[in-house]
Amino acid sequence: MKKGQKADASIAQNGQKALTLSEYAYQVISEHFQGVACQEKAVLSDRNPEHLHQMRVGTRRLRTALEVFGSATVLPKAASGQRLRNLARVLGKVRDLDVQISSLQQDYLPQIPASEQVQLEKTIATLQKQRPKAFKKMELVLTGDRYTALKRGYEDWVSQPTYEAIAELPILSLLPDLLTPLLSELLLHPGWLIPAQEASGENGFVLHDLRKLCKHVRYEAEFFTPFYGKDFQKWIKEIKGLQECLGDFQDTQVLLDLLSHKGDSLAQMPELQTAIHNKQALALANWDKLRQKYLEPTFRYRLHQLLLQPTLLASPSLEPLPSETGAIDGTLARN
Repeated sequence: MKKGQKADASIAQNGQKALTLSEYAYQVISEHFQGVACQEKAVLSDRNPEHLHQMRVGTRRLRTALEVFGSATVLPKAASGQRLRNLARVLGKVRDLDVQISSLQQDYLPQIPASEQVQLEKTIATLQKQRPKAFKKMELVLTGDRYTALKRGYEDWVSQPTYEAIAELPILSLLPDLLTPLLSELLLHPGWLIPAQEASGENGFVLHDLRKLCKHVRYEAEFFTPFYGKDFQKWIKEIKGLQECLGDFQDTQVLLDLLSHKGDSLAQMPELQTAIHNKQALALANWDKLRQKYLEPTFRYRLHQLLLQPTLLASPSLEPLPSETGAIDGTLARN
């Protein structure tokens, strides 16, 4: 059963019965815990980097679930969000190396002349030497006592969950309260004020923070897609596209820092420098249009209204006004 289908099935089975926050929190947390745990053996076998990616994403989604349902659930200390954050950080060390190596080999190496390839291959070789050490640290964590305790904490809670009193309220009545605070945080982020031409330096860190927030918003919103209509799904798609493009831009920033740290001179690799700048420009090609839309008062109001009307109730249209730019359904989406 695909992600989200279990939630749909749960709502269908409940029929007219009011689905409580505790029932839905249990479903989301248990489902995402299983999603993390099922990747463990494949990650340790190290045959396909996709398993590591899925485990890292699953860990982040589970941590988001704890934040979303934290007011309703009582989980063991071993299953805390901080423990998940530490796990994601260890997984990320290996995953980031995989991404960097793959990007250099596939995206940049074929674009540059042989003279520059020699220099870039030295950087790739250095990263490849770092990976076994990072993998060993990750392996020690995944076979260690703290990770075992983390899993046991979730297994114990899944077998005998405990909740706060508010968890017995109907989830439909709580959806706006769960979603609106994060939307407000997103709309108030200073990154929307940064034009593409000023995205470097300190502003680059601000946009990176916006990208992380977009990911967090997307994960939380995806928990509740069964309760909303097509406009809500289109908005999630746009947030995902925004997250990916800001991620592409961040990857180029990391690459520039990496090459500088390794002592490689971009001045001696003009073709590589051009390729990196081209990718930066592509990543932010539609950024100014999209950020202006998110600064537009009417659009911001419509997003809030969207969250206030779950289930089959008529929701306001999110089609852009003539004065607005871009579309709600993936303006910045790749592919």
